Amino acid sequence: MSDPLPASFQSLTDLAVTAAIAAAQVILEVYARPIHAVKKSDGSPVTEADAAAEKIIIAHLAGTGVPVLGEESVAAGIIPELGDRYFVVDPLDGTKEFIKRNGEFTVNIALVEDGRPTMGVVLAPVTGEIFVGDADGAWAGKIVDSVVTARAPISIGWLPRLRIVASRSHGHAALEQLCESFDVESDVSVGSSLKFCLLARGDAQLYPRFTPTCEWDTAAGQAVLEAAGGAVVTLDGAPMRYGKHTLGFLNPYFVAAASLDLAQRAAKEMQVLLA
Repeated sequence: MSDPLPASFQSLTDLAVTAAIAAAQVILEVYARPIHAVKKSDGSPVTEADAAAEKIIIAHLAGTGVPVLGEESVAAGIIPELGDRYFVVDPLDGTKEFIKRNGEFTVNIALVEDGRPTMGVVLAPVTGEIFVGDADGAWAGKIVDSVVTARAPISIGWLPRLRIVASRSHGHAALEQLCESFDVESDVSVGSSLKFCLLARGDAQLYPRFTPTCEWDTAAGQAVLEAAGGAVVTLDGAPMRYGKHTLGFLNPYFVAAASLDLAQRAAKEMQVLLA
């Protein structure tokens, strides 16, 4: 067995980017032919692309010695001893979008340390857009022929009136009321973890989540957003944390926003709306 790779942020970030690019290639191969989907025990859809992409990602990360929490592995009952430092992988976030063929699905790879996501990679296979966040900040780029190009720093941004990111596949009745309370100018509907990335590059400022998610759905996006200057909090105003093994790795409702203050104010309003 090869020696583990150096555990620095830079080496793990580079490795995660490489793994995401390899997974995206396999996903696009499946995307190019008729897609066959089946339902998992929780009723959510899964395709051959999900399993194939996760297998490739795990193979890339194996040499680090860092445990990997993968969505499809968990569905198969395979949960490693995680400890305080582990990868979280959603090989194909937005399977519904994948099946609809609208391009709004992503590969998500994150590193969690002491309950917080400290590194994240979000890659959209169809467009080639990639978003990365770690201790050195956040950046976006474009994958062309498996190579990162057009790399540039990104950060949260503000507009005279807020823009809100809503889920295309998971709406909620309270969303309209929240928009009125915060004088939202417009909403930007997009699938998968791209919602976090829109906030990270300043295209929107608020993403309230009123419906269930799991840790692999959010860890990479949260890492990118926080590296860009944003925040993700649960409805009690505390930072969203990871490693919720006893809860099946389910997240509580949360708010992602361009600042901690905005996130906490929106969380309070969500509590009122959901009471």
